[in-house]
This record gives sequence, C-alpha cells and structure tokens, in this order.
Amino acid sequence: QAQLVESGGDLVQPGGSLRLSCVASGFNLNYYVIGWFRQAPGKEREGVSCINSSGAGIYYLQFLKGRFTISRDNAKNTVYLQMNNLEPEDTAVYYCAARETWCGAGPDEYDYWGQGTQVTVSS
Repeated sequence: QAQLVESGGDLVQPGGSLRLSCVASGFNLNYYVIGWFRQAPGKEREGVSCINSSGAGIYYLQFLKGRFTISRDNAKNTVYLQMNNLEPEDTAVYYCAARETWCGAGPDEYDYWGQGTQVTVSS
C-alpha cells in the first residue's frame, strides 16, 4: 500500500526553524518527484517546493528562496523540508506529495499524498 507520512511540524516562535520529513512506504521513492505543499485555514493549497527523482532539479516559490531548503535521501525513502526564519504567515498544514514525472506547482498533478503536519508560527 503506497503511503506518505509527514512529521516534524510544531509550534515555533517567529525566526525559529523546523525540519519536516516525508517518509514513503509501499513504493520506491527513487523514481518519484516529491513536492511540498501547504494550506492555511481559509486559503487554497499552494506549492512550496519540489525536488525531482535525482535531486538535481529543485524548485521553490520565489518568496521562500533563502529560507526553505528541500532535500532527499533516497536510501531512506525520505524527503526533507528545512524551514528557517519562520514567519507567522508560514503557519499552515504542510503536505508532501509524489508523482512519477516532473515538478509542478499544481496539487492536482500529484498522485500520492500524506496526511499533513501542522506548522504554527506564533509569539
């Protein structure tokens, strides 16, 4: 059974950091593109970052560049999202998703989804 499980979300003060993990089971993550998405209450789900199967292709929302870093460890079937200098506007449920082709910003393009992990940035 193909599954993705996110973890690492927490309550953090502005300026703090979190490292999210996305662990795949039931399929080999080596062959998949992984995207990170987030959804805040009352807002649409938006793409945050994406990494291709080899790790050579990496994309971010432009306004997140320099604060968020995506990486993958295929041996562990895991993708990470390092989030630094967090702001209250980053508060959302963060999801990872997988597809077999290439990075895309649209949630409908992805085939497998995790349950999400809550990130709350507040003083």
